Amino acid sequence: MTQPALADAPAADVTAPVRRIAGRGLPGAVGWWLFAAVPFALALLAAVRAPRMHVLLDYWHVFAKITDDSGRLLLSQVFTYHLDQPFVVPSLLFYADAAWFGGDNRVLTVLTVVLLAVAASALRTMLPRHLSPAKRGALTAVVAWLLFTSHAAELWSQGTNGISWVPAVACCAIAVACAHHGRPLGAYGAAVLGCLCFGAALPIWFVIAFIAWVRKESRFRILFPAAAGVAVLLAWWLTKPAGTQSGATAAFDPDGRLSVIAAAAGGLWSVDVAVLAVVAGGVTIALLALLLRRTITDRPSPASGWAGLACYALALAVMLALGRTTADVPGGNVGLISRYVLVAALATIAVTVLATVHRPQWPIRYVATGVIALSLVTHAIGGGKADEVRRSYAPLALAAIALRADAPAALEALHIQRAAAPAARALRAYPFTDDFTLGCHGPELGSRLDVARVQPTSAGRLDTPVTNTGAIIAGWAATRPDCIVVTDEQGTVTGGGITGLPLTPGQTTATPGATAWQATTGPANGHVRVFAVRGGQLYRIG
Repeated sequence: MTQPALADAPAADVTAPVRRIAGRGLPGAVGWWLFAAVPFALALLAAVRAPRMHVLLDYWHVFAKITDDSGRLLLSQVFTYHLDQPFVVPSLLFYADAAWFGGDNRVLTVLTVVLLAVAASALRTMLPRHLSPAKRGALTAVVAWLLFTSHAAELWSQGTNGISWVPAVACCAIAVACAHHGRPLGAYGAAVLGCLCFGAALPIWFVIAFIAWVRKESRFRILFPAAAGVAVLLAWWLTKPAGTQSGATAAFDPDGRLSVIAAAAGGLWSVDVAVLAVVAGGVTIALLALLLRRTITDRPSPASGWAGLACYALALAVMLALGRTTADVPGGNVGLISRYVLVAALATIAVTVLATVHRPQWPIRYVATGVIALSLVTHAIGGGKADEVRRSYAPLALAAIALRADAPAALEALHIQRAAAPAARALRAYPFTDDFTLGCHGPELGSRLDVARVQPTSAGRLDTPVTNTGAIIAGWAATRPDCIVVTDEQGTVTGGGITGLPLTPGQTTATPGATAWQATTGPANGHVRVFAVRGGQLYRIG
C-alpha cells in the first residue's frame, strides 16, 4: 500500500540544469596551466644551461659583416641580406649580445624561449569564448607543448638558430592574432617587424588578407594587405642575391620538394625517418584542407585566426621546399631539421583547435585525452631529435679555444669566421673575456708547464698528426681527462681541447669506456706536445 507522505511528494525534475558549485572549475584550470607550464620550464632550463659560446658559423659570419675591427656597428651592413633573406633584427640582436652581454649565447637562447612564450600567448587570445574553460585550458596546453616541443631543441641550444627563426614567427603569430581580433594596424605593424626579421614572415601579408576575407571585413582591409604582400615579395625578389643559398638544389625536383613540404608539416612524428614525417605531414595537410573548407563555409567564422595560422604554416612549408631542398642533410630531407619543426607545430596546433571548434559536441574528456596524448607522444619522440642536436653540437665547443688561441686551420674546419675575432676582442665578447678558461683548474693559455714532471703516458692515443699549424688534433683516452692542453717544446701552453666526446667509427681500437677528445693550438715554436690533465696531474698523449 502506498504511503500518503510519499504519494503526495512532487517528483524530481530530471531535466533541470545541475547547479554549478562556485569555484568548481578552478582546480581544473590550475591543472591545465601547470601542465602547459611544463614544456616552457623544460625549454627555459635547457636555454639557461646552454653553452656560453656561439659555435655556429651564421653568428660569426653576420657578426664579422656588421662590425669593423674596432667593434663598431656598420649600420649599412645590417640591412643587407643573409642567406638571401632580410636579417635586420637578428643582426642587431647579435651585435647587442656581443656589445652589452659579453657575447653570451645563453642570452639569445633565453630570449628565444621568451619570444616563443609571447607567440603562445598571442595564439591563446584567439581561442573562442564560447568554448568551456576546460576546453580552453586544454587547447592552451597543446599550444605550449607543441611550440616548446623537444624536437625544437636546436632553437634553445644555440641562440643563432633561435634568433634567426623565432622573432619572425613570433611577429607573425601576433599579426595573426591582431587580424583575428579585427585590429589591422597591429597586424600590419607586426608584419612589418616580422619582415625585418627573416624571410619566414614574407607570406604573412597574404595571411592577414585571408583572415580579413574570412571575417567578411571591408574590401580595403582585404586588398591592402594583399597588395602589400605582392609589393614585399616583388621588392625582395628584385633585390635578393642571385643563385641558391645554404647548399639548396637548383634542380626542378618536384618530387623532392613535395617530400619536404609533407615532412615539414609532419616533423613532430619522426626523428630521422623521412617517410614517417611525410606520411604524417600528408595526413596533417589533408585534415587542414577539410577544416579550412568548413571554416570558409561558415564565414564569418570565429575560427578565422586559426584558419590563417593553418595557411601560414602551409606557406612556411612551401617556402622551405622552394628555398632549402637538399639531400645533404641527416635523414635526406631538410624538413626533418630541428629548427624547422615549428612548421609542424603550427600546423598541428591549427588542426587541433579547428577540429575542437568545429566539433563542439565532443566531450571534454575526449578533448583532454587527445591533448595529453598528442603533447606527451610528440615530446617523447622529440627526445631523439634533442639527443641528435646535443651530439652534433658537442665537437663545436672547440670553437672557443680555436678563436682565443687563433688557430686558423681549426677555425676553417669549424666554419668560424676568423675575421670576426678583432671585433669580438675589441668588444670583450666571449671567448675574449677575462674569465675564459681551458677548464683545467690550473694551466691556461700562456702558462708554463714543467714537462719534466709529466706522468707516464696515459692509456690513450693520437689519431691525427700533431702540427703547429692550428689544425684540429683528435684522439681518445681510456679515462676521461679534466681537460687537454697543448704546449710548445718549452712547455708554454699554446692551445687546449675538449673532452668527453663520443668515439668516432674510426676509433674502434679504443679500450672499453674510452672517450674521444679534440684539441687545437695557436702559433707555437717548434713541435707541439699534447697532454691530458686529470686530478692536477699531466699525462703525455702520443
